[in-house]
Amino acid sequence: MSSPLHAPPVDPAVALAGGALPFGLQSVCRTLAEANATLERFAWLGDHLAIAEWTRITDESETIYDQPGHHTLSCYLDGGYRTERQRVQRYGAPSLLCALPGDHESRWWVRGEMHFIHLYFLPEHFTQRAIRELDREPRELKLADRTYFEDARVAAQFRSLALERWDDADGRLRVNEAAHDVLSLLLRDQSTTRTDVPFRGGLAPAVRRRVRDYIDSYLSQPLTLGELANVAALSEYHFSRMFRLSFGRAPHAWVAEQRLARARLLLRTTSLPLAQISAECGYANAGHFSHRFRDAHGTTPNAYRRAMQGG
Repeated sequence: MSSPLHAPPVDPAVALAGGALPFGLQSVCRTLAEANATLERFAWLGDHLAIAEWTRITDESETIYDQPGHHTLSCYLDGGYRTERQRVQRYGAPSLLCALPGDHESRWWVRGEMHFIHLYFLPEHFTQRAIRELDREPRELKLADRTYFEDARVAAQFRSLALERWDDADGRLRVNEAAHDVLSLLLRDQSTTRTDVPFRGGLAPAVRRRVRDYIDSYLSQPLTLGELANVAALSEYHFSRMFRLSFGRAPHAWVAEQRLARARLLLRTTSLPLAQISAECGYANAGHFSHRFRDAHGTTPNAYRRAMQGG
């Protein structure tokens, strides 16, 4: 998926006919399409995120999700009062949310009219933020299977997403940022500790924090594997292996992500010139920064700043 935020939104008819829906044959999106739900609009947001707006009218029908392979967060915008998940015995309503993990199985009785938005994302991209936001390792956590729960902040974000334009680059940038905010809220409130696999290896928690904080403190510098290994008091070989287990990324990939994350923050919240932002985030020059930013986000730093600051 190259430059996803510059790509045009997917026309619903084209998506349904041409296989552009995420993420595979068992996807929630495809299951709904085959159940004659109406896809009102759909867009790839970048960062392996997708969003879809659906409507559905039926007297009564059964919908079955069978290990779709991707996570889904659903928010009802209207209707759904007579729709229920079998064996849960709770009914839908506007602003209620459902968190559906990629490995879950569920059966639903769908009745009447409903209007809802789905956010689709991959398991590894959901838990990746755990290091920074929860001081937990990504491999420790998974999305909880939740049906018709309430969260006023997440529901408000979904209502904003419904009002946003998805058919231009600036709109998709704003939707992308809002989607990441939603995933952060979801991680804090709707994640659970994994008990299905043993955890071996990795950095000790104190070492993990020390390395993370060192990277944050010296992000403007050209960090090397040897330098980070010294912080952890490990050989480069063992540090690289342990880092990947704990962070879910190779050291160079994690550092690159942190540089981009800080750059996005500075672009959203300051008027600093690009040359200063590139220096503070460890890029050789503004041109190198712009190239990396476009590769990652499909747009230029200046275009991102305009979209986020409304300029």
